[in-house]
Amino acid sequence: MDGKPRLLDPVREQIRLKHYSIRTEQVYCEWVKRFIRFHHYQHPSEMGAVEVEAFLSDLAVRKHVSAST
Repeated sequence: MDGKPRLLDPVREQIRLKHYSIRTEQVYCEWVKRFIRFHHYQHPSEMGAVEVEAFLSDLAVRKHVSAST
């Protein structure tokens, strides 16, 4: 490895700084992966509010995921 952090490393770091459980960390990372897959592997740094809204709308409408999730 070239020392460059992997995509989910900063996510994990922030979760650990907040002392969330390992299970919460795993679930949050899975949601990040789903978001990236939904947008055909576009890097999150290239996306913004429009892409987040599209992902959340898809979850609510097509997948019937509750807002609390």
